[in-house]
Amino acid sequence: MTTHQIVYLVFGIVLVLALVFDLGLLSKKNAQITIKQALKQTFFWVTLALGFFVFMWVEEGQKLALEYLSAYLMEWSLSIDNIFVFILIFNSFKVKEKYYSRVLLIGILMAIVFRVLFITIGVALVEQFHWVLYIFGVFLVYTGYTMFTANEDKEFEPHDTKIYRFLKKYLPLAPHDGDGKYVVRENGKPLYTTLFVVVVLLASIDLVFALDSIPAVMGISRDKLVIYTSNIFAVLGLRSLFFLLRGAVSKFDYLQQGIAIVLVIIGIKMLGEHYINMWIDKSTQVFISLGLIVLCISGSIFYSMFASKKGAPEDVHDGSI
Repeated sequence: MTTHQIVYLVFGIVLVLALVFDLGLLSKKNAQITIKQALKQTFFWVTLALGFFVFMWVEEGQKLALEYLSAYLMEWSLSIDNIFVFILIFNSFKVKEKYYSRVLLIGILMAIVFRVLFITIGVALVEQFHWVLYIFGVFLVYTGYTMFTANEDKEFEPHDTKIYRFLKKYLPLAPHDGDGKYVVRENGKPLYTTLFVVVVLLASIDLVFALDSIPAVMGISRDKLVIYTSNIFAVLGLRSLFFLLRGAVSKFDYLQQGIAIVLVIIGIKMLGEHYINMWIDKSTQVFISLGLIVLCISGSIFYSMFASKKGAPEDVHDGSI
């Protein structure tokens, strides 16, 4: 077996064991997750991701390990942006808090499947047509610019999304949660509950976020191992991060600007890669990318703690509108 194959095998084994541990020991069906439990779960997933970073350093060397760490931090920071949208979805469909954990889990597992497919297609396109990277670069610069200058008065409304309208048009929907079921039968006909709709929305919205994050990760590393593992670890930690930050995520007023700057920098790096490689070696580029990601994300979070901007409501986690 090659070193890459060994790392993939270890990653798969760790992933299965971690999911069993998280679901079997750290989670209980229809139980509300406390801040303390969420902190333990977040610590568990972050420690696991950082432990894999150390393993990659030993097996694959410094450069690939730092690329993985940079990509993971990028994905992890982008996932904080996901959480605010997830909160709006739960509130909009009046999901009971006891169902949060199970719905999030299924939505996230679906999102992982979609991301793996998306990554596979993206990597195949880049391998076949290298110029696709320049399209990704332009896309990231444009996305970063629009994020930085976005009008924050426009709030996301789940009922106005194309996905929800599609489901409403082609599926018989029930106006309730079916007491925790995803499909119920009424008058002999199957109806899809609000929980089913929320699961589909969570997975679909995450895929929309992946349109930004996966090209950004490819701007950090072209190695499939780095792209797959960093994405999956970040997404798997999203559920516990949701419960940990749902009461405070609205306070990160300037996080979007920090992420936007990172996306623009990575986009410019992809567009000018040929010339950058002439002046800066790959290892140094990895250190610079990691430093900029940490600086922009941590800087935007700390700045948000000392500045007020959006004036978003504080209590967005009680399951009501």
